[in-house]
Amino acid sequence: MKLAAICDRDTAVGFRLAGVQEFFIPNGDAKEVWNQIIERDDIGILFITEKISKDIGKYLKEYRIRNNIPIILEIPDKKGRIKGHVDFVSHVIKKAVGIEIIKK
Repeated sequence: MKLAAICDRDTAVGFRLAGVQEFFIPNGDAKEVWNQIIERDDIGILFITEKISKDIGKYLKEYRIRNNIPIILEIPDKKGRIKGHVDFVSHVIKKAVGIEIIKK
């Protein structure tokens, strides 16, 4: 299984330095890129920036309900976290454990 990312060019540079080899950089419509990725079965972990996940939120939520792989991790882009954005992993942890995990 491969690591992949849907992100902007600047974030892709950081991922490349970390060893991630596959990048998908949307040029306008993030849904087109999303549709390419969900067709594949060789991606195990998918990093996606919060901004892009917000753009494809409906499709992302539906996909997560039906599929366990790839594991999708939402990350901030170079501008930082989107105020008020709660990523799926944090939501699941809060639901399972009963507390919110916040790094200050």
